[in-house]
Amino acid sequence: MKELSVFSHLLVTKLICLTRAFSLWFALLLSMPSLAQQAILEGDRSVPVEARNGMVVTSHYLATDEALKVLEQGGNAVDAAVTAAFALAVTQPRSGNIGGGGFMLISSEQQDEVVAIDYREKAPAGASRDMFIGADGNADEELSRYSHKSAGVPGSVAGLALALEKYGTISLAKALEPAIRLAQEGFIIPARFSDGIQRAADRLQKHASSRKVFFKPDGSSYQPGERFLQQDLAETLKRIAAQGVKGFYEGRTADLIVAEMQRGGGLITHEDLKNYRPAVRVPVHGNYRGYDIYSMSPPSSGGAHIVQILNVLEGFPISWTGHNSAQTIHLMAEAMKRAYADRSEYLGDTDFIQVPLKGLTSKAYAQLQRDAINRTRATNSATLRPGNPLPYESDETTHFSIVDRFGNAVSNTYTINFSYGSHIVVEGAGFLLNNEMDDFSAKPGVPNAYGLIGGEANKIEPHKRMLSSMSPTIVKKQGKNFLVTGSPGGSRIITTTLQVLMNVIDHHLNIQAAVSAPRVHHQWLPDEIRIEEGISPDTVRLLEEMGHKVVRKAAMGASQSILIGSDGTLYGGADPRRSTSSAQGF
Repeated sequence: MKELSVFSHLLVTKLICLTRAFSLWFALLLSMPSLAQQAILEGDRSVPVEARNGMVVTSHYLATDEALKVLEQGGNAVDAAVTAAFALAVTQPRSGNIGGGGFMLISSEQQDEVVAIDYREKAPAGASRDMFIGADGNADEELSRYSHKSAGVPGSVAGLALALEKYGTISLAKALEPAIRLAQEGFIIPARFSDGIQRAADRLQKHASSRKVFFKPDGSSYQPGERFLQQDLAETLKRIAAQGVKGFYEGRTADLIVAEMQRGGGLITHEDLKNYRPAVRVPVHGNYRGYDIYSMSPPSSGGAHIVQILNVLEGFPISWTGHNSAQTIHLMAEAMKRAYADRSEYLGDTDFIQVPLKGLTSKAYAQLQRDAINRTRATNSATLRPGNPLPYESDETTHFSIVDRFGNAVSNTYTINFSYGSHIVVEGAGFLLNNEMDDFSAKPGVPNAYGLIGGEANKIEPHKRMLSSMSPTIVKKQGKNFLVTGSPGGSRIITTTLQVLMNVIDHHLNIQAAVSAPRVHHQWLPDEIRIEEGISPDTVRLLEEMGHKVVRKAAMGASQSILIGSDGTLYGGADPRRSTSSAQGF
């Protein structure tokens, strides 16, 4: 009778899921301007872009164009990636920027290896644990987010140069040519660019250096269709092309950065810049339903928690319960909130603390967490605390994905944190300072800008890398590259990347549908499921009946992804959540 009851429950669940699926698509067709509806209506966004020899998917069509040229001329995926990264620093200064840092995953089928390059920013030597605590004993958000002190030592230039030196085939000067041209000769502004400046105008206008870059001499705004030039940035890029990393971390550019710090009371010194080094790390590795998942290791929390969540969900019949059904979303939310609770306790820079990675990504630990999930009722986050993975021991952003004809794949995510970072341009150098110091735990137990709770593991210390959610990810099947993905989105990066993986592996969606589909998110605290437009109202009602608080929020993430078919065909999926997103192949 017990077996019959289980079967009946599954049958009823499946019928509900089928009904829910119909409701979802019906809602998508009726709702405007739903993101998924946008993908359906725009012919170039409804199906993946196909190619055989190379594929580039970035958040800006100009960067995609330049990176694809590199592949067409015989360069490899790393060559194209570095070219795209510098081009994005020019065309999307709000997010991709030489003043920030990030992570790159590189997979080589020929070498049968996946490596991770960590070029995350570091705290300056003058940083201290309580540097953002005000006289009232509370964290000063203005100081940690919008001041010169909010900037960590940038890592992008050093990290990209290292990737090219170790795994590329072209020179750094060659990779910089398109970016220099785009900065010096300018490019035509799309609506997203001008809209973004308008939304950030109040803070950008506070700094003369930022006004000089982002507004016309008379103070008026640039409009779509006008040409945008960045001569100071062009000169900075030329110095890097001529002198390598020393052209950024020493000499004229370093002088400009330090002068900007001194002008605004910042902490970065010549020694901080000169001593910065990126690191080559071992990526986090897990297995989900026969697929090998490789993602970023600490100081990113992304890889650890993507694998942790997948391990928990692997014990549930996700394909059976259905895509974005109430049951599937419930199980995902329960797994997500447990992972984010662990994130608050255990994740940080492994150069400073011991992160229990083996325990967090253990199948046995996942079984314990799975057993604690009620299939029909939400767990109150107030009752959840970080688990104990230790016994299982023996941690506005831009993402792009690139695959070449030689069996190489690159997944890269980098950022200056907020859109426009600290909103402070380095005078004379033409680029924005990051505000990544806010990603440290200014005060244990106090949420950062993304609502994430942190603790002792992520406290501020000199030379330490701050915790991140960036999750560049590569999935392999039987040793072959299968899926290259990642996303921007702050705390939603982990769950966005997770859902692209599940949409492909569990729900068998093509890569464009997997990228375009409505998303959900839970991060433990606040205790709510975020949903995008396009989730069925019936699904929301069922989740609320289970005890979940459901809130509709703005778009989450912008995943630029590539799927490699069993016959070698490349399929690119550009996220419609960013109007400038572009997938191209040849």
